[in-house]
Amino acid sequence: MSGSTSRTRAVTAVTNYKPISEPLNFAETPSRKLFGVNVFGGWAMRERLPKDVYKKLIKSLDQGKKLDESIADVVAAAMRDWAIDKGATHYAHVFYPLTGLTAEKHDSFLSPDGQGGAITEFTGKQLIQGEPDASSFPSGGIRATFEARGYTAWDVTSPAYILENPNGTTLCIPTAFVSWTGEALDKKTPVLRSMQALNTQAQRILKLFGHDNAPRVSATAGPEQEYFLIDRNFYFARADLITAGRTLFGAPPPKGQEMDDHYFGAIPERVLACMLETEHELYKLGVPVKTRHNEVAPGQYEIAPVYENANVATDHQQLTMITLKRVAQKYGMECLLHEKPFAGVNGSGKHLNWSLGNASLGNLLEPGETPHDNAQFLVFCSAVIRAVHKFNHLMRAVIAHAGNDHRLGANEAPPAIISIFLGDQLTDVFEQIAKGGSAKRSKKGGTMHIGVDTLPPLPRDAGDRNRTSPFAFTGNKFEFRALGSAQSIAGPLVALNTIIADSLDFAATELENATKGDPRKLNGAVQKLVQKIIKEHGAIIFNGDNYANEWHKEAKKRGLSNNRTTPDALPAITSPDVVAAFKKHGVLSKRELQSRQDTYTEQYCATVNVEAILTIRMSRTRIFPAAVRYQNELATTCTNLKANGYDFDAKTLDKITLLVKALQDAINGLEDAMNHHAKNLKAEARHACDVTLPAMLAVRSVADALEGYVADDLWPLPTYQEMLFIK
Repeated sequence: MSGSTSRTRAVTAVTNYKPISEPLNFAETPSRKLFGVNVFGGWAMRERLPKDVYKKLIKSLDQGKKLDESIADVVAAAMRDWAIDKGATHYAHVFYPLTGLTAEKHDSFLSPDGQGGAITEFTGKQLIQGEPDASSFPSGGIRATFEARGYTAWDVTSPAYILENPNGTTLCIPTAFVSWTGEALDKKTPVLRSMQALNTQAQRILKLFGHDNAPRVSATAGPEQEYFLIDRNFYFARADLITAGRTLFGAPPPKGQEMDDHYFGAIPERVLACMLETEHELYKLGVPVKTRHNEVAPGQYEIAPVYENANVATDHQQLTMITLKRVAQKYGMECLLHEKPFAGVNGSGKHLNWSLGNASLGNLLEPGETPHDNAQFLVFCSAVIRAVHKFNHLMRAVIAHAGNDHRLGANEAPPAIISIFLGDQLTDVFEQIAKGGSAKRSKKGGTMHIGVDTLPPLPRDAGDRNRTSPFAFTGNKFEFRALGSAQSIAGPLVALNTIIADSLDFAATELENATKGDPRKLNGAVQKLVQKIIKEHGAIIFNGDNYANEWHKEAKKRGLSNNRTTPDALPAITSPDVVAAFKKHGVLSKRELQSRQDTYTEQYCATVNVEAILTIRMSRTRIFPAAVRYQNELATTCTNLKANGYDFDAKTLDKITLLVKALQDAINGLEDAMNHHAKNLKAEARHACDVTLPAMLAVRSVADALEGYVADDLWPLPTYQEMLFIK
């Protein structure tokens, strides 16, 4: 047999793997001294800036005020000197276009001095504003091809940092990216606007509770990142992984995740080495990574930070994805961030832990020991309930993309129905209020006695957790569990901040009208407000099994949306209620919202189209030839045996022949499906979802069946068993 040897070469390379670089000396610099060394943050600014300039800059950061431009040159000079001391030759305005990826434009510090030499130069103007090309990024029609001007603006709230490279370093400055018309072309600008709106409305609530001139209220976020690691030899042998980020073909392995033996198991040595260096690099960048472990699927892992200012957390999440992929390559592995790189095993999500608070009051979603007595908490929590119920269709839309459609609703991710899990304690409190009057009690968790004398009694939480819920209260924050692993957390954050700002606006107005400045009326007004919200919006609360068919029926009765696919979900972005809320709070205009809907629809269509072309090419040029060669070997063997008087059971040959014919028919069917011209973008997305994807699946089902018959040495693609289990 003369089949492809790429698989055997890959297996040999994996089993004979040796580290590419020398191991890190972790004892040389303790983590606490390493943390933030490449960040122009508090310590560096205090050391490098004059006291008056430092105070003005910190005031701008703490109060969310406009930067005093008179200090820009001083800050720029200090930042330049700090960066050059760390080996930097260039600076880059880093921004976050609607691709969901990170973009950067590098400029040198060096400028000719006119006398044959050069000087290092970095002015306040260069720090504050840059000008990349705005026409080559997706804009949903805001910028035409010939309209190129766009601006990057320094985000003073997200610290600059040094990005290291073997041949030097670069000063990276997080920036917002807007068009010449001032409209947002990126994911950062709406995050900053939404956080401003959230603070404005939260301050109204705090003022009612006697907190005048309270520090700025910020949203906080802590995104858990799931990912797969496979050897790069397997990766480069699969065109689908290289181009689409997921396998378009692959039969289930004999053993998958059904033993539950990978979850929280001992981390393989090469993987752990990769994790350690990833954390080492992220510490230097000030990313507060905290947790690492094996995830459910074989070859799947997780990294999670403690939560921080939501805007900074968004930037740090982009850095985390970049660092994961970069460091993995040093260890001969590829980091797969696609939501469903392997069919039939768990996909990857990005759980977004969200809360809000400020420097003096701490976490405003902390219920305390007796949440029934915590009126301030009840107002903020009920505002979240109202927001998620009123805008549940938007919550689904902001996590909608082609990759996540493969994951949502399976036994690994929440369904497409958005609901809230509150847990026993809070549900009981709100039910008491809904029945009338004030809540009288809060359920207690008590103490758990394990029955082993050497083990101490453990405090029991007042409620269990629910891993099937898309939006769950987890003690002092909400966990938005439906995000896809490859997406930016910016879109979901913008939605959460804005809709909760809208609900806080509603709550503040109700309380202000009810109390008319008299604090003695506040408790009664709070009871009436919370009761009204629970009666009108309590349908969003569900503490049961979100996977159950009964919940789907119940959710329909409650009027909750169930938009199963991206084309179903995306129109919510421009629904009248969303447009009105985003306009009212100054987050995104109708045109900006429409640009995002159009951009994400285009990306969905492009993703499906790329995958369909890949499916045709791989099945026609890799799988079909392998199947025909095996068919020919069987036919030749059958002919030779019969010529020598031996009977040959032709059942396998018959099956292969049927499958080869079915593969040809399925490929032709997929080509017919792609020979389509839609009248508009919405119709194109609908066709991709309803026609192209099922046609791709038809090709795959035949190809995967062939994998179970074709001789192993002829099969051209690394198998699931090899990619997931050979480390």
